[in-house]
Amino acid sequence: MGNTAAAPVRSMNVRRSMVSMFALLGALSTTLAAQSNAPQANTARPHAIGFGFVATLGANWQVESGELAYVWRPRRGFAALGIAGRLGTFINESRMSGGSRGLVFATTLSARTQMKSVAQFGADEDGTGVGFDLTFELSGYTAAHSPMTLGSHWAAVSVLPAFSVGSGNAPHFAIVIGPTAFFSGGKPVMRGLLAFRGEAPLARGDRHP
Repeated sequence: MGNTAAAPVRSMNVRRSMVSMFALLGALSTTLAAQSNAPQANTARPHAIGFGFVATLGANWQVESGELAYVWRPRRGFAALGIAGRLGTFINESRMSGGSRGLVFATTLSARTQMKSVAQFGADEDGTGVGFDLTFELSGYTAAHSPMTLGSHWAAVSVLPAFSVGSGNAPHFAIVIGPTAFFSGGKPVMRGLLAFRGEAPLARGDRHP
């Protein structure tokens, strides 16, 4: 009886914690989005190529994948909008070796807020910024030989705070970690997501008279 009564209480506590976490992240995103008039918003090259490593977190089977993205840096609003492709496999984190299985492919749409700078390396005008930003992602997954209960097709929504280096025309690097909700027709499944990402601006295509 004691264990049966405690289970709903633990479930309610988890849900309340999740609601509080998303409320905090929402407030943070509003603050970061307000940085849209920062100098780096107007000096960045408009096109960039992104790359990285992305993994879900937890015990047992998890997704580990490589990522390649096209990034557009608008002059106002978000710092970057992107579309990415991911290709990876399932890894059994409870085994030391030989725990890989199947393939997984994902397409991701993302929006990254302006950086909230906390430090800068170099000169005032051309220095490299260091700070925090927030990325929102919407992903669609397709898997072959999936060992996870999600099946072979699912969607995901992610809210990902990041520690970032690089602003303006400089390359951008980030360590990203945050919650992800997977949707596959049943109850949403919550996982953590960790990513190491780089972003290199493409050469400016100036027009000549």
